[in-house]
Amino acid sequence: MMRQRARALGSLRWRLLAGTLAWILVTVVLAGWGLGSLFRQHITEQLRAELTLHLNQLTAAVNVAPDGRLVVSPPLSDPRLEQPLSGLYWQIDRLDEQGRPVAVGAARSRSLWDQVLALPAADSADGVYEIAGPEKHSLTALTRTLEPAETEAAPLRLIVAADSQVLAEPIGRFNHMLLISLGALAAGLTVAAVVQVVVGLRPLARLRRQLAKQHGGASVRIEGSFPSEIQPLVDDFNRVLDVNADMVQRARTQAGNLAHAVKTPLTILGNAAAREDGPLAALVQEQVGMARRQIDYHLARARAAAASDAADSRTPLRQPIEGLLRVMQRLYAQRGLQLEMPAFADGLVFRGEEQDLQEMVGNLLDNACKWAERQVQVTALAADPGQLLIQIDDDGPGIADEERERIFLRGVRMDEQRPGSGLGLDIVRDLATTYGGQVRAERSPLGGLRVSLWLPAA
Repeated sequence: MMRQRARALGSLRWRLLAGTLAWILVTVVLAGWGLGSLFRQHITEQLRAELTLHLNQLTAAVNVAPDGRLVVSPPLSDPRLEQPLSGLYWQIDRLDEQGRPVAVGAARSRSLWDQVLALPAADSADGVYEIAGPEKHSLTALTRTLEPAETEAAPLRLIVAADSQVLAEPIGRFNHMLLISLGALAAGLTVAAVVQVVVGLRPLARLRRQLAKQHGGASVRIEGSFPSEIQPLVDDFNRVLDVNADMVQRARTQAGNLAHAVKTPLTILGNAAAREDGPLAALVQEQVGMARRQIDYHLARARAAAASDAADSRTPLRQPIEGLLRVMQRLYAQRGLQLEMPAFADGLVFRGEEQDLQEMVGNLLDNACKWAERQVQVTALAADPGQLLIQIDDDGPGIADEERERIFLRGVRMDEQRPGSGLGLDIVRDLATTYGGQVRAERSPLGGLRVSLWLPAA
C-alpha cells in the first residue's frame, strides 16, 4: 500500500513536471517564432526604407544630356555604390512608349561593374522584386518609372537593389542570440518548475508519511505543521481520527458492559443448575456453557474488528507469549511437557490488542499441549514487509493432510475424548482474518503439527 501511494505521488509529480515543461517549451518556441518574425519584418522595412532613400536620391540626380546621354549628378552618397560587387547597386533602363525596356543598363553604378540587373519580362510596374544579381546572389530591388522633363526623352526605369545577404546576416545574428537567450530562459524556467513542483509537493509527501505512520500504528494523529493550503485538510483528518477513536472506545465499553450484563445471569443460572440433579439441570448447564462460549467468541471478534482499525494498538510479542508459556507449563505440569522458545527475534511488535494476541496464541498453545508427547516449540520472526510469523510446533501424532483444513472449522473436534469445544481454532482463524492475517496448519519438523500464524506488524 505504501509503495502504491509513493508511486501515485511520483506519478503526480511527473505529470505536473511534464505538463509544465511542455507548456514552457511551447511558450518559448512561440515567443522565439514571434520575436524572429518581428525582427525579420523590421529589418526588411529598414532595407526598403534605405532603398527608397537611394531611389529618391537617384531620381533627383538623373538628367538627360543634350546628346541623349544619361547623367547622374551629383553621384549618390553611399560609397558602396562605387565599390565593385559590393551588394548595393543602381541601374537606369530606357523604356519605349509601351513601357518595355529598349536599353537595359543604359546607366548603372560602378558597383555593378560589367553586369546588368534584369527584371522578369512580365514585370514593368513599379514595386519591389526579388531578382538575381551578380554572382547569382539574390537581390531585393525597388523600381520606379520616371518621365524626364525633356519632352523628346523616352521614359526611364530606375532600379535600386541590395543583396539579400544584407538581411540574412543581421537576422542570423539575431536568431543566434535569440536562441541563446530563450535557451537560457527555458533552462531557468525548467529549473524553477522542477523546484516548484518538488517543493510544492513536499508537504503532500510528508502528509503521506504521516498517514502511513497512523495506518501502521506508529502514530495516533497526523503531527507537524503544514502550509495553509493543506492544514485544513490535516485538521479534518485529525477530527475524523478523534471521532473514530472515540467511537471505538465507546464500542469497547458497551461490549464489555454487555458481556458483564449477560454473563452475570448466565453464571447465576449455571450455579443454580449445578446444585440440582436431573436432565433439566444438565440441559441448563449445557446451554449456559454454550451461551458463554458464543459470547466469548463474538466479543473477541468485535474487539478484534475495533482494534484492527485503531492506530494506537501496539503489542510487543515476547512478554505476552512468555506469560502464556508459563501458564501452559503450570496447566500441563503433570505431563512434564517441555515448552521452548528456541528462535524468537527481538523487537517484534504486533499491530493489535494484547488480549487478541493472547487469545490466538493461547488457543494454539493449548491445542499443541493437548496433543504433544513431550515437546512444544514457539518461534517468531519478521516475515514479509509489514507482517509477523508465529509458528507453534508439537511432537504429537499430527494430522493427515486432508484433515488439516477441517480443524479450523467451527465446532469440529478431531478427538471427542479430549476436552474442548471445537471453537478455539475457529476463533484464531477469525481473529487473524479480521486483522488481515492468516493461519495455516502443516507438518512439523518435530513430527507432529505446525500451525503458522501471520499477523500485521506495527
